[in-house]
Amino acid sequence: MGEKDQELSSPGVDFVITWVDGNDKNWLSEKRKYSPETKRGAENVRFRDWDNLRYWFRGVEKFAPWVRKIHFVTWGHLPPWLNTEHPKLNIVRHSDFIPEKYLPTFNSHTIELNMHRIPGLSKSFVYFNDDMFITSPTKERDFFIDKRPCDTYGLNCLYFINDSIAHINGCNVEQINMNFKSVKSVMKGNKGKWYSHKNGLRNNIKTFMLSSWNWFPGFHYDHLPTSYDREIFEEVWDKCYDALDRTCSCRFRQDLNVSPWLMKYWQLCKGLSIPRKQPGQAYHITDENFSALCTDIRSGRHKLICVNDTAATTGFDEKCRAVRESFESILPEKSGFEKN
Repeated sequence: MGEKDQELSSPGVDFVITWVDGNDKNWLSEKRKYSPETKRGAENVRFRDWDNLRYWFRGVEKFAPWVRKIHFVTWGHLPPWLNTEHPKLNIVRHSDFIPEKYLPTFNSHTIELNMHRIPGLSKSFVYFNDDMFITSPTKERDFFIDKRPCDTYGLNCLYFINDSIAHINGCNVEQINMNFKSVKSVMKGNKGKWYSHKNGLRNNIKTFMLSSWNWFPGFHYDHLPTSYDREIFEEVWDKCYDALDRTCSCRFRQDLNVSPWLMKYWQLCKGLSIPRKQPGQAYHITDENFSALCTDIRSGRHKLICVNDTAATTGFDEKCRAVRESFESILPEKSGFEKN
């Protein structure tokens, strides 16, 4: 099926979610063949299960019934409670869309950078990590307007600490600077988007202060679901093939990888995205912010919320229970994506 045929046969907006069962013995055995447990990018914290995935599906059914299709990307394992016969659910295994030369992979970036290859994926899709949830009613226009992705425009400064994500984001920005002439040339004709009130005053001030630079110092980023145009992935693969191929050839995440944030930034630089107000809140869980996280889940204050596990997250079992109880308070009923 050609690109135009695929687009015509796949109207509407799809969701893509990636998931791994970090307790699966077969997956763990396969993972250990390629890397010791101590290797960066292979930390247990990246794969431990909060056992809250069912609330992701409940949130979609209750708060985003307009979604056309859900593409559930997995190594091969499935939650035992998942109703695989649901008409909106498409189970996608790595071998279904990732080129064989990159398999097996335990690198989340390899999975994400190849999402556009998922058979039947609509042109407009939203990518969710499995720690990103919908907690109040949404509309399609929260993510796409006239088939154009909604996002927040903003420049920012990268700062490099002992953190692999900062280095990876630096690699993304490097590719942007290699492919777009300058900040001024990108903003020309799109200043209304870069300085829209929807971006927020703080973002607009940062953008103004950094807009005189010839090169991009970095971009604003919310750790929330991202709206993508499938064709941007194809364009970036064409323009940045070496960087993407090098990343996908890594079995595990490495500091010199690129990520799908590159596609997000590419959409902004082309002026493709429509400005929107921040639709949610990301929580990188610590003891200090955990109470606020649970309160925000229960209140349904945000349309989107991220429950991000980190190395600083202590009391794992207790916090798991508290998060599940918080979700249960707003999503107590089984969804059609759960077996009876």
